[in-house]
Amino acid sequence: MTDFQPKAFRLLVVTLLLLLSACSSKPVLESNTKAPTVPLPENVEQINAHANIVDPFEGFNRRMYYFNAKADKYVMIPAVRGYKAITPDFVEHGVSNFFDNLGEIATFANALLQFKGGVALETLGRFTVNSTLGLAGLFDVATPIGLQQQNEDFGQTLGYWGVSSGPYLVLPILGPSTVRDTLASGVDMVIFNAAVNELGLKNEEELVLSTLRAIDTRARLPFRYYSTGSAFEYEKVRLLYLKYRELLITR
Repeated sequence: MTDFQPKAFRLLVVTLLLLLSACSSKPVLESNTKAPTVPLPENVEQINAHANIVDPFEGFNRRMYYFNAKADKYVMIPAVRGYKAITPDFVEHGVSNFFDNLGEIATFANALLQFKGGVALETLGRFTVNSTLGLAGLFDVATPIGLQQQNEDFGQTLGYWGVSSGPYLVLPILGPSTVRDTLASGVDMVIFNAAVNELGLKNEEELVLSTLRAIDTRARLPFRYYSTGSAFEYEKVRLLYLKYRELLITR
């Protein structure tokens, strides 16, 4: 039994060496052997779409996305829940209609800049009807009579005139955007503020109105951060936003 273990060990070493030499040798293939292929994943088009996105600010964008998620969880969502808890449904609808009606002014201006005469006329009709029969826009009288709400902003106007979207950008609180849309949103904000100024409100009342608008906007968005169950939520949101903006411009 004393020399059995060394013999067994030597036999094991020789066997391993033979196996390693066999693995390292080049196999002889038959003449009709086909080269191995790697199947493409089913989402190859989506992968290519992600690869083509310009995101040079990704480090900043990801940190801002995380910040927005926390701000949304601890500030915006509690504010929305409180707003819904104390506000009757018909009042919520009236508030939403009021802000939609003010937004028609920017839509009308951008439709004209894009030479969309039909959209401009329909938007003007909606604003006129809802501002009068709808009691300053609190009631949406225009939709039931066939005047559909349109969506045109200055970012779409710039895109219509060939201005590139530029890099993807995540804004504080506001969320997904691009360099072009960020700059353009300032123009739309100026138009909206001009409309608010016509209401003759005091500074405190304008602040309340702006806060109410922010809460109403968030209340209408069903999206919740980190609720998709995907480890690539940032990439998915980025892709969906950019594709959505492309569709708005090209339609």
